[in-house]
Amino acid sequence: MSDYPHILGVYSLQLQADIGTGGTQEKHENITYWYARQLSVDNFEVQPLNQHHVPSGVRTELKRLDFLKQYTPEPTYYRLHTVPALETLSRKVAQGEEAFANGDLDEAESQFLKALMIDDKNVDANYGLGEVYSEKKEFSKLKNVLDTLMGLPEAFSFEHRQKFNRFGISLRKNGHYDESIRYYRKSLELVDNDENVYFNLARVYFEKGLNTECVKNLETALEINPSFVEAQKFLKYCRKNF
Repeated sequence: MSDYPHILGVYSLQLQADIGTGGTQEKHENITYWYARQLSVDNFEVQPLNQHHVPSGVRTELKRLDFLKQYTPEPTYYRLHTVPALETLSRKVAQGEEAFANGDLDEAESQFLKALMIDDKNVDANYGLGEVYSEKKEFSKLKNVLDTLMGLPEAFSFEHRQKFNRFGISLRKNGHYDESIRYYRKSLELVDNDENVYFNLARVYFEKGLNTECVKNLETALEINPSFVEAQKFLKYCRKNF
């Protein structure tokens, strides 16, 4: 089993900029802090830290030589600032998930919102809050969370597949069909060969009574995976009853 990705901690990046003009021009050093992970022997990833010292925003991949030449390790910063902030963030998400599992939607909402105050782009907290609003049927708030998730490519990554699937099911079961279709289509823009997404999309179309779209997505799921038993049974039912 691979040891990658491997968390390296916080690194700084120093860039020099010229301030002023002519004889008054001065060199100014700008220091920014980044969360670094090693993805493989030769590939590294950096992500900027936000004002709360946690990684948030666009991730950038670098080759080993570029990373080692440009970035400087900051173990003290990582230990004093980022580790405590990440622990607090993780704790808030865990408390929100526990409250949600216990059916306490108000407490779950409160904890997820506290987590998002630390990192408004945190995938787990956004998924959790989305499930809360899906259950509460608070459509405008749900739409805002969905908009946020749609702008986070990592929300559709394999790493978050379990929560991706759970949220999609929640949207469908709570009757948020249009939001569910939008959600699954976004996923297919990023990865278009996942038979499970086509199957789940077919179920949404079935609930909406859009039989042609339902059958089309089931057929696509079976083109990708001909041995997909659930899709076979669903398609057989559709062809018999439509």
